[in-house]
Amino acid sequence: MITLHHLENSRSQRVLWLLEELGLPYEVKRYARDPKTMFAPPELQRVHPLGKSPVISDGDVVVAESGAIVEYLVDSHGQGRLKPKGGTKEQRRYTYWMHFAEGSAMPFLLLKLVFDKVSSAPVPFFVRPILKGVAAQVGKSFITPNLQRQFAFIEAELQANEWFAGKAFSAADIQMSYPVEAAAQRAGLDGKYPAVAGWLARIHARPAYQRALVAGGPYDVTP
Repeated sequence: MITLHHLENSRSQRVLWLLEELGLPYEVKRYARDPKTMFAPPELQRVHPLGKSPVISDGDVVVAESGAIVEYLVDSHGQGRLKPKGGTKEQRRYTYWMHFAEGSAMPFLLLKLVFDKVSSAPVPFFVRPILKGVAAQVGKSFITPNLQRQFAFIEAELQANEWFAGKAFSAADIQMSYPVEAAAQRAGLDGKYPAVAGWLARIHARPAYQRALVAGGPYDVTP
């Protein structure tokens, strides 16, 4: 049986969702974040040297990194499901969005998180205006324009296609769920991206998504 080492409010949630979509038997070992640092607990290092989640064990196979886990599960247990046929336009789109999620979308969301933290960090009063000014300028001139450019691109893609790989739901939608949900909660979509909002509504309505919420517990990607 597959074991998922699941850290609350993390990328691990999309692995739970994939397991439910594939109908695979699994067990969940839950881990809580440190309430002060929000980091994963030290006991995760017993599972994987980096001590991060998600990690799965499937017999003697241990796989870390959510994208690698998604690909492993689809390739090893998917039986042709949730992945377009090779050599097709849909397969090329699938591969692109599988990598876009962490390679392009998440870096700017993480930068936003870091600089939001910096602007509210407890520092001496005479330093606070400088930190806030720097954080605001970086956000205005670099982070926000890049996020807006990315989501305008995602919006255009979802206006032309119901799902990220094309007409059919796939694991690329599962992989893209975390950055889009993070953007919606942390940055806000402000009604500017109706196709993105529609896609979010569609994935949230899927029975497997709902079952994954029950299995994983409360899910909130807002820091």
